[in-house]
Amino acid sequence: MKIILVSLDTLRASRLSSYGYGKRTSPHMDEIARSGVLFERAYAADIPTEVAHTGVFTGRIGLSTGVISHGSDLTELPKSVEWLPHLLRCAGFTTGAVDNLYQLKEWFARGYNYYINSVGGNRWIDGRKVNDLAMPWIEQHKDESFFLFLHYWDAHTPYLPPEAYIPEFYDSAKDPFDPANASMEPAYNHSAYPFFKHHHYDLVGKVTDTDYYDALYDAEIRYLDDCLKELDDHLAKLGIQEETMLVLFGDHGESLTEHDIYWDHCGLYEPTVHVPIIMRWPGRIPAGRRVPGLVQQADLLPTLLEAVRREAPMGIAGGQLAEPQGLDGRSLWPVIEGDDNGTHDMIYLSECAWQAARGIRSDRYKFIRTYDSGPFTRPPRELYDLWNDPAETDNLAEREPALADAMERQLNDYVSAKLVDRPDPMQEQLELRGLPFRRRIEQILSAVGLTWEGWRRNPDRNVFDQATAKEQHGVK
Repeated sequence: MKIILVSLDTLRASRLSSYGYGKRTSPHMDEIARSGVLFERAYAADIPTEVAHTGVFTGRIGLSTGVISHGSDLTELPKSVEWLPHLLRCAGFTTGAVDNLYQLKEWFARGYNYYINSVGGNRWIDGRKVNDLAMPWIEQHKDESFFLFLHYWDAHTPYLPPEAYIPEFYDSAKDPFDPANASMEPAYNHSAYPFFKHHHYDLVGKVTDTDYYDALYDAEIRYLDDCLKELDDHLAKLGIQEETMLVLFGDHGESLTEHDIYWDHCGLYEPTVHVPIIMRWPGRIPAGRRVPGLVQQADLLPTLLEAVRREAPMGIAGGQLAEPQGLDGRSLWPVIEGDDNGTHDMIYLSECAWQAARGIRSDRYKFIRTYDSGPFTRPPRELYDLWNDPAETDNLAEREPALADAMERQLNDYVSAKLVDRPDPMQEQLELRGLPFRRRIEQILSAVGLTWEGWRRNPDRNVFDQATAKEQHGVK
């Protein structure tokens, strides 16, 4: 048996045609979905990258592991916490990864026989580089039972797809740098501008058209799709495609100007927390299955473990597959096989990077409680009717106080039940360190003689650009 688990970093579900998007971003991923199962409403319980992947590999949400913040020096994952690659290695699998999450936290390298760190000189990683590292490894181990984790970053900022992919998504008659177009002004004058100037805007150029950034995102997905096809074709060439369980998931999505978020992944809104999950395993997973119920990333671990038990009840090569205790996820095999009662009634949501907030998502409603809005302006409570307001533009919290109160109580009860007598890790983070990404902006501003308080009151990019230029030229 072979398992390839693929993280598609920053991939928003609604940007794939198999999830209803009208543009041709994902023909091969769509074909994988037609050959297997697609989960229509899959969610990242914790965002962004660090906490999302920790949930995938532990089958537990951040409240259970204590890992709730991205980029914090306070978080640690005890080695006693069960970890998917370790479990599979103990069960007899050869385990490998092409990934660079080790650069964030050491625990992402646990449990692997082979950890190929894809980190390079750039902040971004090209999908073909992942393939160049992964495909020889697959060929070398094709006669073994293996688990391979692959992490593709193409849809993450900065959006720098190959030029040939852009024309399909952007009108060639338009000029993305037209000075008469002012649609980028809100992004350039946002409080988070100092961070994105260095890590995104300066790398793409002086774009004036927001549509161009959206087109770059689509082009990145289309390029990623071709990389996945190249990988899949390699499996077929080696004769192991039919025996390989292929699992694709997004760690989080991406907001494309919605809710005052400009090409980034924060906020517990649908563009960021609704992610794709697609599985294919010929002969075991029925083709063309679409699951409409609520599922979450933490469900992946128990689903993969059950797949192994089904294939080899005594483990691979005599190894025993331990059953972790205290999982928040549940096996998705009942719904894969047609039982609609196997999904969740409610999904818990959390973030603590740019802003600190928690929420719950039911079949119809979403409630969000914000504790620290960071560089954004957010009401303390938000309530959305997703049946009638899928874009989450009409906050019902003040007009429907009874419903908002009930959902907030449900949220608080859930948090209390998970923590039991343990301290709240989000409160500890805010009290001891504050928001990790706010600290990043503070450091950038401090380097050019500006303060967070002053910048927050008047986030004028010209002020920051002038200060940056003086700093670069040694002008005091």
